[in-house]
Amino acid sequence: MKPPVTLTGVLILAAALRSFGQQLPIPLNLQATYAKGTRAATGAPGPKYWQNSAEYDINVSFDPATRKVAGTVDIAYQNASPDSLRQLQFKLYPNLYQKGAPRASRMSPEDIGEGVQIEALSLAGQAQDVRKLTIQATNMPVKLPKALAPGGSLKVRVAYSYILNKGSHMRTGEVEPGADFVAYFFPRVAVYDDIDGWNTIEYNGSQEFYNDFCTFRAAITVPRNFVVWATGDLKNANQVLAPKFVKRLQTAEQQDGITSIIGSDDLKRQDVTTANPQNTWRFEAHDVTDFVFATADHYVWQASSVVVDAATKRRTRVDAVYNPKHKDFEEVVAFNRKTVEAMSYTFPKWPFPYSHETVFDGLDQMEYPMMVNDNPVETRDDAITLTDHEVFHTMFPFYMGTNETKYGWMDEGWATIGEWLISPLIQPGFVDEYGVEPYARGAAQEFDVPITTLSTLQSGTAFFLNSYPKPALGYLYVKDLLGEELFTKALHTYIQNWHGKHPMPFDFFNSMNTGAGQNLNWFWQRWFFEDGYPDLAITSVTKASAGYDVVVTAKGSKPVPVDLTVTFADGKTEKIHRTIAVWQAGNTSVTVPVATKQAIRKVALGSTYVPDKHKADNSWEGK
Repeated sequence: MKPPVTLTGVLILAAALRSFGQQLPIPLNLQATYAKGTRAATGAPGPKYWQNSAEYDINVSFDPATRKVAGTVDIAYQNASPDSLRQLQFKLYPNLYQKGAPRASRMSPEDIGEGVQIEALSLAGQAQDVRKLTIQATNMPVKLPKALAPGGSLKVRVAYSYILNKGSHMRTGEVEPGADFVAYFFPRVAVYDDIDGWNTIEYNGSQEFYNDFCTFRAAITVPRNFVVWATGDLKNANQVLAPKFVKRLQTAEQQDGITSIIGSDDLKRQDVTTANPQNTWRFEAHDVTDFVFATADHYVWQASSVVVDAATKRRTRVDAVYNPKHKDFEEVVAFNRKTVEAMSYTFPKWPFPYSHETVFDGLDQMEYPMMVNDNPVETRDDAITLTDHEVFHTMFPFYMGTNETKYGWMDEGWATIGEWLISPLIQPGFVDEYGVEPYARGAAQEFDVPITTLSTLQSGTAFFLNSYPKPALGYLYVKDLLGEELFTKALHTYIQNWHGKHPMPFDFFNSMNTGAGQNLNWFWQRWFFEDGYPDLAITSVTKASAGYDVVVTAKGSKPVPVDLTVTFADGKTEKIHRTIAVWQAGNTSVTVPVATKQAIRKVALGSTYVPDKHKADNSWEGK
């Protein structure tokens, strides 16, 4: 049984939170985690933190002609919780396409079918009557004959099949004849955590995912000439690839230059794979939250590698796998490489954690552990931003294990700031302002709810603003406030605390406070929890003893940096910057002195990453 939330636990929690000064409004169900000892007010996991895990052995065949996925998955599930589990909750994500399943958007009628067919299921070696299963769209609860005790493990085997979608490509499906991106393709045990118990939120195609850290071993059988790329390490390259392609792969994994592992001429000869009617590709991945694969018989494969850890000289292989007709993909391997390098040494300045990162030419803009499904785009700028955004997701959510379903801002906001900071490293001078102006326009409208509103309660513009630009701006402003070194220390505190675990929002806020050594709750409160909008104005420019005083007034309640461009009588300009610290005391105006001996001709307020609801009062001109 679950331990009760005692009065003593509540008092300990209150004392711990007081040590941070200003408190954030913590919902009661999340406060309970402190009282239970699974989380700490410092932002670190508590002394009683736990999480469940599993080992998956997947054996699946995929026929690109019929799009049938069929196979078995053997699961060794470990119950590390203090609770006796009387059921297992499974996720059947392909049932997004099942008749009658709730969906956030319309699907092509040809893709709506019977969903996942559970052909056999056994628990601890004992066959179960699958006719008695109650499948509720993407949820499948399975009652256990005997409760799984704390610390216990259970072996589960499921035989299943389904037809991969063709025309309604929602993060997974057929890309074109002879190319498929196959994700969410196996029954998996849902997360059971210290906050909600079982994750029973249905997947409707809108919100994203929440999975445990697990080990995956997968055997994927496809026809001859089809190459497979997947999460994890390819363990039997010599058995599925012709020798020269194995050698090219090995070369790519050890050098900085770009290797053409599969070129257009190779595709014409059809000599890439072993000459068997069917080939079984074996992959293995540890400490990851998901496993996906992609396959194609007419895609080229470019690869390189980069040293991601200067101390150990460990390398990560980076790939671009695409239809050679799509010229916009020709530089993607270079963009991928630069992103992985920048993540390792610039932002977030953490060695890229996985052995490869493969960008596949698909029909979506979606991330997975070690894999990306990216659609073709029209411009080079779009190719840069799409690549670095999706690759950046490697850290958030996958390395950190955040609950994307409830807290989209905890991963999409990071990918957005990553895109803003890394794109100029790929193309010097490039300014990526994705989402900033839409936020300025949408701020303070009916749909503009606080960032911390659960993602499951949002859709449309509200979901976009709260998942992407708003949190990204919040992170950027704190980075500006703390400075590069201290911000990195704070962010690394969060990463060290929660890699391989399941952080909730307050674990992030408190980890950052602890890592920075200061109380940032005044900003977290106003930017993430409260209504309001960003709106600054120049309200006066007056002569002072050493020059001029420019008074900037906050007409909105969201704290944003102050950026002034001052033009003097001789035509020269000066840029003046103030961080969000100027608003910490709760004041609504700030005086910015301009030291000068000559007259000021003009003052302009604003910059790229400072949205402003009303811009008409952002300039002043002298008479």
